[in-house]
Amino acid sequence: MNTTHLSPLILVDGSSYLFRAYHVPYLQALSTADGQPTGAITGVLNMIKSLKKDYPNGNIVVVFDAKGKTFRNDLYPEYKANRPPMPDDLRTQIAPLHEIIEAMGLPLLVIDGVEADDVIGTLSAQATKKGIETVISTGDKDMAQLVNQHVRLINTMTNVEMDVDGVIEKFGIKPDQIIDYLALMGDKVDNIPGVEKCGPKTAVKWLLEHNTLDNVIANADKVKGKIGENLRKALDQLPLSYELATIKLDVELSQSLEELVPSSPDIEKLTTLYKRFELRRLLAELDKNQDEESGIETDTNAVQEKVDVNYDIILTQAAFNEWLEKLKSADYFSFDTETTSIDYMKAELVGLSFAVEPGVAAYVPLAHDYEEAPAQLNREWVLTQLAPLLADKKYIKVGQNLKYDANVLSHYDIEIAGTIYDTMIESYCLNSVATRHNMDALAEKYLDYKTVHFEDIAGKGAKQLTFNQIDLEKAGHYAAEDADITLRLHQAIFPQLEALKGQLAVFTDIEMPLMPVLARMEQTGVLIDSDLLAEQSQAIGARLQELEVEAHNIAGQSFNLGSPKQLQQILFEELKIPVIKKTPKGAPSTAEEVLQELALDYPLPKVILENRGLSKLKSTYTDKLPLMVSPKTGRVHTSYNQTVAATGRLSSTDPNLQNIPIRSEEGRKIRHAFIAPEDHKIVAIDYSQIELRIMAHLSKDPGLLAAFSEGRDIHQATAAEIFSVDLDEVTSDQRRSAKAINFGLIYGMSAFGLSKQLGIARNKAQAYMDKYFERYPGVLSYMEDTRRLAAEQGYVETLFGRRLYLPEIKSKNAMRRKGAERAAINAPMQGTAADIIKKAMLAVDAWLEANQDPRIKMTMQVHDELIFEIHQDIVESATQSLVTIMNDAVELSVPLIAEAGVGDNWEQAH
Repeated sequence: MNTTHLSPLILVDGSSYLFRAYHVPYLQALSTADGQPTGAITGVLNMIKSLKKDYPNGNIVVVFDAKGKTFRNDLYPEYKANRPPMPDDLRTQIAPLHEIIEAMGLPLLVIDGVEADDVIGTLSAQATKKGIETVISTGDKDMAQLVNQHVRLINTMTNVEMDVDGVIEKFGIKPDQIIDYLALMGDKVDNIPGVEKCGPKTAVKWLLEHNTLDNVIANADKVKGKIGENLRKALDQLPLSYELATIKLDVELSQSLEELVPSSPDIEKLTTLYKRFELRRLLAELDKNQDEESGIETDTNAVQEKVDVNYDIILTQAAFNEWLEKLKSADYFSFDTETTSIDYMKAELVGLSFAVEPGVAAYVPLAHDYEEAPAQLNREWVLTQLAPLLADKKYIKVGQNLKYDANVLSHYDIEIAGTIYDTMIESYCLNSVATRHNMDALAEKYLDYKTVHFEDIAGKGAKQLTFNQIDLEKAGHYAAEDADITLRLHQAIFPQLEALKGQLAVFTDIEMPLMPVLARMEQTGVLIDSDLLAEQSQAIGARLQELEVEAHNIAGQSFNLGSPKQLQQILFEELKIPVIKKTPKGAPSTAEEVLQELALDYPLPKVILENRGLSKLKSTYTDKLPLMVSPKTGRVHTSYNQTVAATGRLSSTDPNLQNIPIRSEEGRKIRHAFIAPEDHKIVAIDYSQIELRIMAHLSKDPGLLAAFSEGRDIHQATAAEIFSVDLDEVTSDQRRSAKAINFGLIYGMSAFGLSKQLGIARNKAQAYMDKYFERYPGVLSYMEDTRRLAAEQGYVETLFGRRLYLPEIKSKNAMRRKGAERAAINAPMQGTAADIIKKAMLAVDAWLEANQDPRIKMTMQVHDELIFEIHQDIVESATQSLVTIMNDAVELSVPLIAEAGVGDNWEQAH
């Protein structure tokens, strides 16, 4: 028989790689625009592609586990009983992956009643008998038992090969001892019983001494100590463990080795599948291969597998002027800044990079100052040449996180104006939940390209270099690549955005115009009273000491209040408080929601909660804010994030202004420290009940529309409806209950949740909700229609076209599905509220720009509130104008109401 076409045989453990790829962080971010995960698919296909490259003459056969139980479950019902169910976002990738592999023309085996290991073991045994060299591609250590003079393992993810000598080097024993080794140790993941406390060293020691498991068993009475007792206890079950760990070599297969050969790929089907699952690099490779075969040259644009790069490092004025002309003549260009710090207030400009087409980019170093750094162009001269170009509205610019670049360049009085595209915001508007929106993740998702990371050229930790200290060759390639990849990302993402009218409008009408507004707010910063915060820190510190003493007295002993382990012991072992929830590892939970429930009945959890809250306030705000005051401006400068919250809300970091607590007295005191400059006032303007007004608009419920249009107190009106009383007879408790229902329904609260919040019986809470829907049937219809529509199309939209994808909306896991349904109801309201406040900010900014009055500054945005510094001479008239602008920002079926407060600090104005 001629076996040359079967040599070598490459057996791919598809299930092993599927799970491993699923847990790779950068692959987890990958999904299609409609939320279908593709990370595991990409990982396995990359591994197969690597094998095809390394073994061009190899016969690749891909094997996966079948659904359901195997013969091992018959031997031992508890086999793999502890394994959690496969995550839904992994399960949904299996069928597409199988379909792609079959379309590639590769043999695919999925055999019922056995595992992939057994099919691979059987094929490797058959190949060995025929003298065929076999390579098993796997990450599973159990496969080491199959290694012999004709069979070796390769882990394609780590590129590690293992032959007989490799097994001995790794495990300390020969391949024919691996089953004995596995049986002795057992396997917690597969729930195979072994000898308790027998680890790799003990198993190897016994096998080197006795050679086989049978001999270890025969000499069990000679093993001393506790481990000997454990061995003797396990004697009855060791034969079973051996059988469970043994890979079968005699699975009945319907195809012979001769029949398991690759066929021609189905190009049409592969093209369809690669497009459907947005596997752009594989699609580009497919197109390229087809074009090469037909002699056609095709431009695969930003998704081609490999772009020939030409990166320049510019050190002369002549070279710079040549590039300046390239920028001016390009349809558009991308650019990026390289600096000394990620904090835009501290950052010094080290260099700039540009790209005019894929692969054509340059880096202009300006301030590299390591010992042997070459002479560089004068920074002031370069910026003087560039400033008109960046400010000229006729030139189109592209960037990634352009707000940072705008802030850095503002230090040098350079403005970025005209039509600008930010690839981070493009990705976010296209799909806010499919991936992270940093360059590395976007390059992986849209270009299937792995970028050079900053740590690769600068190092890590305390010894990490700043950019000015990095060798120009390394720095130049890194910086030019940033500009190049940014350009390619724009070419890959923006056409997809253009095809979606609503999302394109969000990008062009809201998010991109907002970027420079946020940049100006960040540059303005906020004024704080550091002395007041220091006093508060001192007071909180004293209270923390009191709480520590109180906690120790309740516990009857000293312990570390910040240690979950010690707290677990005190609460649940010493004080015998009942355990109401456990961590994933089975320990009693001390999470905040658990302590909140326990605090209703026990004093120590209440003390711990107060301690945690105050500790966080102290470390996050009262201690930290004074340290964040910029020496340049005397102010604190936050960073607003446009691409973090899935619903469109802004978030902020360093410091986080969105999460300053307002329910506690100590939290409100922090707002006292946000002060107005001399002769100015703080003005805070907040939208009143905006999400409820949006609910009225979206649901078109006559009762809600009437209540808002007539200017009634919506909570009082709801209470009157639910409790069947006149408006003037509504009690404060009834209004409180109605308020909980009004807001609870927006966030998908259940009757159980409402009962806990109001402290009433669940059936009574359900009766309240039933009465609510009876009085406001339009709300119920809206919620039901939204759930149905979300399940049908996989996403919901805000009033202005912002789309939120819901990948879990069809999950078989009821908890995940219910969570997605709650998000489906809430997201259009929360997202529309986010859009409205952003539109208000744009309208306010336009008014400020038109007036050019330096006495009015917009300094903060927090949820549905805008905060201003206004000179006391014009505070009344300016506030009236701002309230009018915010009221008129958008038109709904009910009035938008913006309410203003004025004070010397934020708390007074709020």
